[in-house]
Amino acid sequence: MKIKDVVSALERFAPLPLQEDYDNAGLQIGLTEAEISGALLCLDVTEQIVDEALSRGCNLIVSHHPLIFRKLSRVTGEDYVQRTVMKAIRSNVAIVSMHTNMDSARGGVNYKIAEKMGLSGLRFFGETQLVNNGETDAEGNPVGVEGGQGVTGELQQAMAADDFVRMLKHTFGLECVMCNQLLRRPIRRVAVCGGAGAFLLGDAISAGADAFVTGEMHYHDYFGHEQQIQIAVIGHYESEQFTNEIFKSIIEERCPGVACHLAQTNTNPIIYL
Repeated sequence: MKIKDVVSALERFAPLPLQEDYDNAGLQIGLTEAEISGALLCLDVTEQIVDEALSRGCNLIVSHHPLIFRKLSRVTGEDYVQRTVMKAIRSNVAIVSMHTNMDSARGGVNYKIAEKMGLSGLRFFGETQLVNNGETDAEGNPVGVEGGQGVTGELQQAMAADDFVRMLKHTFGLECVMCNQLLRRPIRRVAVCGGAGAFLLGDAISAGADAFVTGEMHYHDYFGHEQQIQIAVIGHYESEQFTNEIFKSIIEERCPGVACHLAQTNTNPIIYL
């Protein structure tokens, strides 16, 4: 099995055309014709992640957040991105990132968050699109992959707002949840957008959600929604921490025999004191 086979499997699940215009998902570093020795699956790529890949005998890193997000005008080792690029190249470690395309894909990041919360009846909200993943069906027709900016679903049982917040803390291992005024009606329908999802708050309200769960929002976004919707902001890293489980299931199903390792290095730059 070659690295390019794993990259192809990931991109068939979450085609690159699903990514946002500002994004830089896909192959970041490396030669994909090499035989794969193992894949390390993570959220962010740092020097420590490359070290972990090497210690586990992996020559492929699959990350959610792209290491190279903005254009590199030079590679001199002056910041962690440049140093990580240099270390990966010296070590013959390939890096591929599945970012907003994996956020948007059916079964992707937002679906995983909803799954962890036990939501059912999942459906997209916000903007949706349908793209070709390069495959064809039995009749030779192109296979489409649907994507959407966010996902809504129903809790198994309606919950009071304080119980809902406690459930989030337990499920995602949180120190705290940033909320607006607690809702004084039961929460049943929940809208989800991993990472920085403030832009979808209005769409969540239009979708009839009782609560909106995301990774980060700005201060002023909380104003004006008292008793309209329960805002619950759980942290960017925390909201997307299970993304590597998606990578693992895709690779194990479509590339059997490839050794997959969930990264043990915590790359969250934020601590709570």
